[in-house]
Amino acid sequence: MQHIKIKPGVALAEQAEIGHNRWHPDIPFLTSVKPGEEILIESLDFLDAQIKDTDDVSDVKNVDLTRAHPLTGPFYVEGAEPGDLLVIDLLDIQPISAVGFSGVFAKENGGGFLADYFPEADKAIWDLKGLFATSRHIPGVRIAGLKHPGLMGTLPSHELLKEWNRREALLVPKGQANPPDPRTAVLRGVTGAEFDRMAVEAARTVPPREHGGNTDIKDLAAGSRIYFPVYQKGAGFSMGDLHFSQGDGEIGFCGAIEMDGVTRVGFDLIKGGMEKYNIDSPIFVPSNVRPNYDQWLTFEGISVENGVNHYLDATVAYRQACLKAIKYLENFGFTGSQVYMLLTAAPVEGRIGGIVDIPNCACTISLPTSIFEKNILPQGALNENKFWGYR
Repeated sequence: MQHIKIKPGVALAEQAEIGHNRWHPDIPFLTSVKPGEEILIESLDFLDAQIKDTDDVSDVKNVDLTRAHPLTGPFYVEGAEPGDLLVIDLLDIQPISAVGFSGVFAKENGGGFLADYFPEADKAIWDLKGLFATSRHIPGVRIAGLKHPGLMGTLPSHELLKEWNRREALLVPKGQANPPDPRTAVLRGVTGAEFDRMAVEAARTVPPREHGGNTDIKDLAAGSRIYFPVYQKGAGFSMGDLHFSQGDGEIGFCGAIEMDGVTRVGFDLIKGGMEKYNIDSPIFVPSNVRPNYDQWLTFEGISVENGVNHYLDATVAYRQACLKAIKYLENFGFTGSQVYMLLTAAPVEGRIGGIVDIPNCACTISLPTSIFEKNILPQGALNENKFWGYR
C-alpha cells in the first residue's frame, strides 16, 4: 500500500514535494492510484505548522493566512477523465501529533463569524488521547472526537479556474473575497517562469467551490463516501485540513480542533457520472459513526439584530443563536472567548428551523451536555431536571 508521509511540524514550503496550497490545473501529480486501490495520505494542519503548543496567543494573532491550506497531492487516478465521478472512501483517520489547536483570529487578520463581538485573538491547545480531547485553556470540558478532513477536492480545468477568478474578482473590491496571492504559494514540482505564471492565477484554498475544496463538513468521518466531479484527466485529488472535532459551521474560522494526521483513502470511478446523475459539484454519504451524545441543550436565534429585522436572514439568525449560547454559558464560569472556541471545536449541531415564516428566519445551535463536567441545565427550586431524569 502506498503511504505518502509528511514531516510533522515542518512548513509545506520546506517539503514542497508532497503537495500544494493553491488550486491550479497544471500542478504536477504526486503519484498515481488505480480504481479499487487504497492508500495512506498524511497531511499537515491547516495553518502549516504555525501554531505552537504554548499559552502565548501571538502565533494566532500574527498568523499568515496566505499559507493555508497545505494539501497533500494531487493524485492521478488512472482512467479518470472529465465528466467522470471520482469516488472517495474515507476508511480511517488518525492524528499523527498528540496535540491539536483551535482559536479565534484577530478581526484585522481574518476574524471569524463573531468577529464584531470577539475582535481579539485567542487560542486553545488540545491534548488528543484516544477518543477524547481536553484543553488546559478550556477546563471542565472533554470532547469525544469525530475526526474528518475539512478539505478535499479535485483539480479544476483551465476553464473552471478562469471562471473562479472572474466571479471572485468582482467581490475583491468589496472585501468579500481574496484574489490569487503568489507570495506564499507552494506548487509542487514547479519552478522558475512556470511557477511565476501559475502562482498569479492559482486560486486560494479557503473557500469551497464546484470541485469540493474547504467544505468543513464535520460528519465526513471514517465510513464516509464522497462523489467528486472530475474536471481534468487524472482527476487530481488532494486533501488536508484534518480535524479531531468540529461544530457545524466552524464559526471561529480557526475553529475546529485542528490536527495533522493520516487518512486511509479508497479510490473508485464512475465513468460518465457527471452527466448520468446531473452532478457538477460533490455529493456526500456521511458516516453513520459518531459520538454517542444523547442529551442536548439548544439555543434559538431569529433574524433580528441590534433592533433591525432582517428578512429571512439565516446568517443573522445563526449568529444570534451562537451569541445566546455564549451568554448563557458565561453563567457557568466560562469566558465568552472560551465558549466561542468551544462552539466551533465541539460537535455542536446547527439547524435552520424555519426559513419561510416571514419576516423572521429561525436557526438553532445545540450543545451536547455531557461534554461538560458540571450540570449546565437550568435548575429550579423543585429540582425539576432531576425529577424528569435530566442530568
